[in-house]
Amino acid sequence: MEIVNRVAQSGIEVYDLESLWAGHDIRELDLSTFLDGGFLLREKPFRNQVAAYNWQGFKGIHVALFCSTDALVPMWAYMLVASRLDHAQSVTMGRRVDVIREQFMLALEQEDWTKFSDRIVVVKGCGSGIVPESAYARAMRELQKVARKVMFGEPCSSVPIWRRPKQKAVRSA
Repeated sequence: MEIVNRVAQSGIEVYDLESLWAGHDIRELDLSTFLDGGFLLREKPFRNQVAAYNWQGFKGIHVALFCSTDALVPMWAYMLVASRLDHAQSVTMGRRVDVIREQFMLALEQEDWTKFSDRIVVVKGCGSGIVPESAYARAMRELQKVARKVMFGEPCSSVPIWRRPKQKAVRSA
């Protein structure tokens, strides 16, 4: 008896959001380390510390800029630090999770959604956990514009999420 893979023959398109993650390292940079006592920004010492800092460790990686204290850090200070990170993969205000969310949103903006036109799509779940929830919501909104049906999980055991409404036939008089 021949074993038939009905999932492979079904024409279901699997959309794996994890494939959008390029996997570059992420490094958080706490601006409080450049502040006097971690709280006070004195412009000249701040500029001197930024100028003297070794920025080579950020080459090709994503950088999350944040301040771990309740210091009032003006926007120009973040901009000054960001100007030193021109060789980083990306620079984001916030923490690691913010970098991941931003990178997924950028990747979803670049996605060619037409490849899912009138298709049954399973958005793959149960991965490594790198995909932020917001990416699933954004993918769903985009897939609803083009897909025939959207499910979540794995093709062999998926949960139906949405189906394009059937169009009513128009009767001619």
